[in-house]
Amino acid sequence: MRKRTVIALISALFLACLLAACGQEEANNSSEGAADSNGDHASIEIGMLKLTSSAPLFIALEKGYFEEEGIDAQARWFEAAQPIAVATAGGDVDVGATGITASLYNMVAGGEELVIVADKGREQEGYSSTALLVHSDSDIETIEDLKDKKVGITQTGSTFHYMAGRLLEEHGLTSADVELVPVNSIPGLMETLQSKQVDAVLLNEPNITMVLDEGYGKVIKQVGDVIDYQTSGIFFSKSFAGDTETATKFLKAYAKATQYYYDAVLTKENGEIVPGENYDEVIQIIAEYTDQEPAVIERGLPYMDRDGKLLASDIQTQIDWYAKEELIGAPVDADKIVNTNLLDQALKELE
Repeated sequence: MRKRTVIALISALFLACLLAACGQEEANNSSEGAADSNGDHASIEIGMLKLTSSAPLFIALEKGYFEEEGIDAQARWFEAAQPIAVATAGGDVDVGATGITASLYNMVAGGEELVIVADKGREQEGYSSTALLVHSDSDIETIEDLKDKKVGITQTGSTFHYMAGRLLEEHGLTSADVELVPVNSIPGLMETLQSKQVDAVLLNEPNITMVLDEGYGKVIKQVGDVIDYQTSGIFFSKSFAGDTETATKFLKAYAKATQYYYDAVLTKENGEIVPGENYDEVIQIIAEYTDQEPAVIERGLPYMDRDGKLLASDIQTQIDWYAKEELIGAPVDADKIVNTNLLDQALKELE
């Protein structure tokens, strides 16, 4: 009798365990199903500045393009360009969006690793982005007239330094033929031009238009009318670039946003830019993310390739120029820091 009781208890216990196991498996399956239906979102951080040239990123965030690709993208705001490159190379952020400078190339020469994957703004013929200006009553009329003059730039090794040097060389001069004056900031450039502390400055939009409106400066040459120049880019950390699936998804969202931006604010008819269907929406998105008035945004809409394609050949041109000017400590091979394959794959998947 006692033996049968023990056997019955063991059987009941086995049945209870079996039912519990089945219930746990069902719960696990249900949980997995919920995760699948909701989508497993990859979390990434994007280091960027509150500049109009970050417009495609703003658009992708605002319109949910990253979420559509299963990416939980978070903006991490910086106050200056160089720390973004440092954070990206160090893996503190997955994606960086900023200017391409001598400092970045020196980081790479020093062993830091990152890859440039897409366009974030360039100098392009027919579009006002960066220009050489002189005071409105100056007798300087050409770049050749700058010989022995003072030219204001932001910083040594900056994009402004590069543009000044390239403009001079394209017109038969060199950096040694002028006195380059670093003034550390855009407002500083405007102030030194207005007070005639320098003979010329490099300025970008919307500051060019502001100077022209205030009447104290005039444009000598648009940089994009002289050279094609990849001023800024989208960078990936080494580890993020290695996750090709997520990296490609990111660039699908980014390319959708660059197309949206281009069609809204950069399309031309008869040589003139005409507002696209989503013009007002794009201006409003940029204004909200940059904390600026829409009227200011409209004055400075940088050119970008419609598909976000990098002007890859220009990267080696930049490296060689900085090396010639002894602004890079060691040679850098552009092929080691440029990856256009990820964007090419993303664009194929968007077709």
